[in-house]
Amino acid sequence: MITRRHVMGSLAAAALLPSRGLAHVAPPRSEIREALAKHFTDAGTDGTFVGYKVEDYLVIASDTDRSGEAKLPASTFKVPNSVIALETGVVGDPDRDVFKWDGTVRIIEAWNRDHTLRSAIAASAVPVYQEIARRIGGMRMQKYLDLFEYGNRDIGGGIDQFWLTGNLRIDPVQQVDFVDRLRRGALPVSKRSQELVCDILPVTKTGDSVIRAKSGLLGAEIGKPSLGWLVGWAEKGDARTVFALNLDIREPRHIADRMSLSQACLADIGAI
Repeated sequence: MITRRHVMGSLAAAALLPSRGLAHVAPPRSEIREALAKHFTDAGTDGTFVGYKVEDYLVIASDTDRSGEAKLPASTFKVPNSVIALETGVVGDPDRDVFKWDGTVRIIEAWNRDHTLRSAIAASAVPVYQEIARRIGGMRMQKYLDLFEYGNRDIGGGIDQFWLTGNLRIDPVQQVDFVDRLRRGALPVSKRSQELVCDILPVTKTGDSVIRAKSGLLGAEIGKPSLGWLVGWAEKGDARTVFALNLDIREPRHIADRMSLSQACLADIGAI
């Protein structure tokens, strides 16, 4: 049986990225809009944007190459990590279970305090999520990444490092696919775990629209950011657009550009 999830996730990728050689089934409508790529050029960097307009069943990408390049997910992995934490009982309540600060002073001040799951995802607190991953353990982590079909599913490189410096890789189309399934409550886990993670995702309001998204910054924990991510979805009235963006961090200003460029691309495709 071919589901909407499989069509969107793999066949949209095939339409946008024919070199990937995926299944030969009619995909949803898909477009390459090169004008979106100009936002990255104008910002003095390279990057990519993929958006899935749910009601239009339309996938839009800025390019055919980088949108299919798999990279370390960095802190965007906090999204599946949170789902797994709740599903396994490592976290029972995202507002009441507290992870105590270990006393190690780190370069990001917001990490140097106690956190709940909700505050940890807002602060993108790497040490908290490393502890969560250790408590989940390798066997359970692998089980859920396989169930989620998340990226290349490779947790090699250390249970608390595989998404930061290890072997895990995911491309923007795969990010959109995963986030869309989470948004719809279609992951093979409880509705409760999915709804709670959707609820704790950071929210940005822009005009009459809302963006629920998680950022990622490769190298942030060592003070040497090199790649930035933003993945999530935009809500405008009843319309939903799931998206993923990544870009090279060549200057400090590019960290903030993750959101501003996402908003520019979302505005261009009528999502906000």
